[in-house]
Amino acid sequence: MQNIKVKKLNTNAKLPHKATEHAAGYDLFSAEDVIIRPGEYLLVSTALSLEIPHGFEAQVRPRSGLAIKHGITVFNSPGTIDSDYRGEVKVILINHSQKAFTIEKHMRIAQLVFSQVIPVDLAEVNELATTARGSGGFGSTGL
Repeated sequence: MQNIKVKKLNTNAKLPHKATEHAAGYDLFSAEDVIIRPGEYLLVSTALSLEIPHGFEAQVRPRSGLAIKHGITVFNSPGTIDSDYRGEVKVILINHSQKAFTIEKHMRIAQLVFSQVIPVDLAEVNELATTARGSGGFGSTGL
């Protein structure tokens, strides 16, 4: 198990935590009160910064309850937090509904999932191996 250091940047911060024992993600909490109007997106503060070990990343993902009940989701999902970033973790939320939505301080706004990053070497080539699928994409295998 990896240790992830978490720093509170002010007293409005609430540490991420898992809602259930076997949850994959740690809930992220808003550190501020904001209103997201229909069609609007904005950056929401968590007032936290992380020290993620080299070879790992954190992904900021939407909460399904906010999406289905209120049309609120993470705009750049999943957002990536690299191991060398030490700034504040903020979440870009967008309101896809027809109603304004109020986010209150300490409300769960997203989830954080940690993943190992596999190092690779990219090699430029003139040809790639062929497959049955080839270059077919964007629905080419059916609905």
